[in-house]
Amino acid sequence: MPQEESKPIDAPVNQEAVNDAVQNLKLSDEQFKEGDKLKEAAESSGEDNNDDSTQAPAKKSKKKKIKDAVSNLTSSSKTPAAPTSAEDPLPASTVDKLSDSQINALVQSNPALAQAMLKGGSSLDARSMRELLKSVSAADLMTGMSSGKNAKDMANYKFWSTQPVPRFDEKAASAEKSVVEGPIKEVDPTKVSTKPSPLVAGFEWSEVDLLDEAELKEVQELLCNHYVEDDEAMFRFNYLNETLNWALKAPGWRKSWHVGVRASKSRKLVAFISGVPVRLNVRGNVINTAEINFLCVHKKLRSKRLAPVLIMEITRRCNLEGIYQAIYTAGVVLPKPVASCRYFHRALDWEKLYNVGFSPLPHGSTKMRQISKYRLPERTVTPGLRLMRAEDADQVTDLLQRYMKRVKMAQEFNKEEVLHWFVDKETDPKSSKRVVWTYVVEDNNKKITDFFSFYSLESSVIHNASHQSTIRAAYLFYYATESAFGKQNDEDDVLKARLNLLVKDALILAKQAKFDVFNALTLLDNPLFLSDQKFGPGDGQLHYYLFNYRTADLPSGVDSKNQVDARQRGGVGVVML
Repeated sequence: MPQEESKPIDAPVNQEAVNDAVQNLKLSDEQFKEGDKLKEAAESSGEDNNDDSTQAPAKKSKKKKIKDAVSNLTSSSKTPAAPTSAEDPLPASTVDKLSDSQINALVQSNPALAQAMLKGGSSLDARSMRELLKSVSAADLMTGMSSGKNAKDMANYKFWSTQPVPRFDEKAASAEKSVVEGPIKEVDPTKVSTKPSPLVAGFEWSEVDLLDEAELKEVQELLCNHYVEDDEAMFRFNYLNETLNWALKAPGWRKSWHVGVRASKSRKLVAFISGVPVRLNVRGNVINTAEINFLCVHKKLRSKRLAPVLIMEITRRCNLEGIYQAIYTAGVVLPKPVASCRYFHRALDWEKLYNVGFSPLPHGSTKMRQISKYRLPERTVTPGLRLMRAEDADQVTDLLQRYMKRVKMAQEFNKEEVLHWFVDKETDPKSSKRVVWTYVVEDNNKKITDFFSFYSLESSVIHNASHQSTIRAAYLFYYATESAFGKQNDEDDVLKARLNLLVKDALILAKQAKFDVFNALTLLDNPLFLSDQKFGPGDGQLHYYLFNYRTADLPSGVDSKNQVDARQRGGVGVVML
């Protein structure tokens, strides 16, 4: 399922008065309900709300209004209660002025806060939520908000209530011992249908052949035009053919798990979903799963409810192969995340990121200061650092397997998978067709003591008049180091120092490869180096889900205020593309 487009946030110090923010937040329930009625009426009439050529200027979504209002809560004011920074707690006097319905709207739009309350045994009543908001900063409240693109589906959960996934109203599962680990539903193989469900008139199923360059191009064009965007529709993931071949043809891949929907008359590909086989270790239980990704529906067909049908079809096809569990991610909140990680961004070319609207200019700073802040050395410093070669696969596999055993939920890799995921066919590290960069550290005895990797994923800059139409983003992939296996009492300090050294070299190498930004989530041991290496918090969250499998909530590298917390690391060890 889709990732989430994320971009850095700014924590302004001086803006408008807090009273203006309170007024903005006091959006009546009638306004919200009227907006929902208009949306439902448009969907039921079959109107296309995504046709840019005919659509009138859209009103702000409920979530966008909330975000805009919250952003003003950090503004300077004559009111003594006004915070001096977006990182300060919300003013108690301001929170007290909000109605119960407005408090509920704020908390429900921020799944991290809601989940934290449930973990603490609290109920989501207005009084509890009001007190919680008084300890939360405006920046945390905004960045923890879920994407608003699927707000109606999220509110109803009609489809997911029929699926074997944990429910929000289940007892809080903060303690591992309180959860019965395992499948939610036992699937009878003899009852799995051998035929797909019928589609609405005018559409038909298509098994997409990615070995056919023409069909691969169709998938690429569908994703480039209709896949994940950021909340303000400024940026959209731009998957290249090389990336799709890498992501969708992992060892053991099946053509039957590349599912498309075509318009019967034109034969145009209008929807797609995929799966690749993954061995997942969840708290010591190894399960064969499908990693579900690239769920995409043409914008003009969103009202046709194709997404649930695609999910049911990929489920059926997995079941036919004896696979009854799946892992997927989304930027939206669905029933029910097992973990919720936050995006962080490290500028490599800050000036370009600023010019295209990706990075803000912090209050009180200047362009030159920002450029200087993110300047990197020209050379790496780790002795023995070099590109990974195929002959390194045995050592890297062993190191990665041992490292991943430290994580509660992690993908298990064999040698064949290591070769696929970490050794790029393109040998030139500066080639535009290269997808993944993997570096190893080899000591004087030819032993590989460390490795790290990152992959390329461009984002298109939508409606940008300048020549800078894409952002080249490097995403931190997997890594491992022998420094994780030291003595218990100094392991964290040694590991932190080593990871900071390795990641700084990764940033230098990414800069040399002409990347503009380096992105990472709060998974694995990332909280140990994000701040030191000048990664800034983004406005995106990535929620992890398990289909037909129940486990206790996993640490996600952040605390209840959505801030990096090294004590909460080691929960998630799966990097989804």
